Amino acid sequence: MTVIIRNASVLNQEGLLERKHIVLEEGVISALIDGNEAAPEAGEIIDAEGKLLIPGLIDMHVHLREPGFEHKETVETGSRSAAKGGFTTIACMPNTRPVTDTPEIVQFVKDKAREAGLVKVLPYAAITKNELGRELTDFAALKEAGAIGYTDDGVGVQSAQMMKDAMNIAAALDMPVIAHCEDNSLVEGCCVAEGEFARKHGLKGIPNESEAIHVGRDILLAEATGVHYHVCHVSTEQSVRLIRQAKEIGIKVTAEVCPHHLLLSEEDIPGLDANWKMNPPLRSRRDVKACIEGLLDGTLDMIVTDHAPHSEEEKAKGMQLAPFGIVGFETAFPLLYTAFVATGKWDLSLLVQRMTADPARVFRLNTGVMDIGAPADLTLIDLEQEKEVDPGSFASKGRNTPFGGWKLKGWPVMTWVDGKAVWTEKN
Repeated sequence: MTVIIRNASVLNQEGLLERKHIVLEEGVISALIDGNEAAPEAGEIIDAEGKLLIPGLIDMHVHLREPGFEHKETVETGSRSAAKGGFTTIACMPNTRPVTDTPEIVQFVKDKAREAGLVKVLPYAAITKNELGRELTDFAALKEAGAIGYTDDGVGVQSAQMMKDAMNIAAALDMPVIAHCEDNSLVEGCCVAEGEFARKHGLKGIPNESEAIHVGRDILLAEATGVHYHVCHVSTEQSVRLIRQAKEIGIKVTAEVCPHHLLLSEEDIPGLDANWKMNPPLRSRRDVKACIEGLLDGTLDMIVTDHAPHSEEEKAKGMQLAPFGIVGFETAFPLLYTAFVATGKWDLSLLVQRMTADPARVFRLNTGVMDIGAPADLTLIDLEQEKEVDPGSFASKGRNTPFGGWKLKGWPVMTWVDGKAVWTEKN
């Protein structure tokens, strides 16, 4: 069916808004018509009423929990939550049970995504079997099955030799290595960042160098092997500095940052509520400032959510015992729009680029742009709508967020994947 989205506000190449009519046919964008001209009449007509229409958001770091942790999330519930948040493409991490370390599990995830019929789900595969850091997986077979990269997210690869071997194989296959950077010898028994909050509550703290040591090590290994090396959820000033220096000398390194590491520091944690427990943890205001600067200057290439749902019972165990992680799909865009764009700190085009075109560029996806012939993956956003974050209304099974009750603007109201409406505010 032909779909005509009339009177949409669209960002042009100069980052300015202009009115357009967009025609979707056979899963792709078939026409972009000046808003002053007449729109076609044939097909399903949707009046955007001046709302912002952008390429569908892309999230290259999510946890869908299936197989093995379906009480936290499933591919279907996570995909629905992503669609509600305006995401059309998501890449899921392999720390499932069983771990996504065989072609069969990669195929299982792809089948579940196809059955859900919502957003595009791109599975990562593990670097090591069972993410134990002892034996490499079959990279070639995993690529053949449809994995888009290799990562032991949730735990750092502790052996430099193991990581170098992985990078050599991945480079030969023209595949990226995506790294959770954490030196285990520095984080055992820790639950929050090393700093005033940890001292106040008598908690053992995670130091910044636990992340940065692996970033520095892996940059050197990436230089030696020529692999595309991508750093997960950057959270420290030291990591940003190392990545910036690596890019300046031409090492093939890219990186991501999460909304919570751009918005919150350890000083914001109100108490021992485990909804504020995440890994990497909330760090100092200096680190937040460095992450923002890194995103603005391109050192950090993209924004990801690290959507990590857990059950209420698990999070109720308290800061020391509860699992790390917060959900992120349904709040990501409004959080960043409200904090940075609505306040005039960022241009709208920068936020959209870091959540669409940039992740598509880094991971060589055929989406993330609004061009004729591009996949009709689109998100309609009401920049004026203001409402409170209500975890009870989430489409995700997870309710674990520190942002409950925040008043935000810029909420997605409709999401299309390949020209099909997969979520609308009226649902």
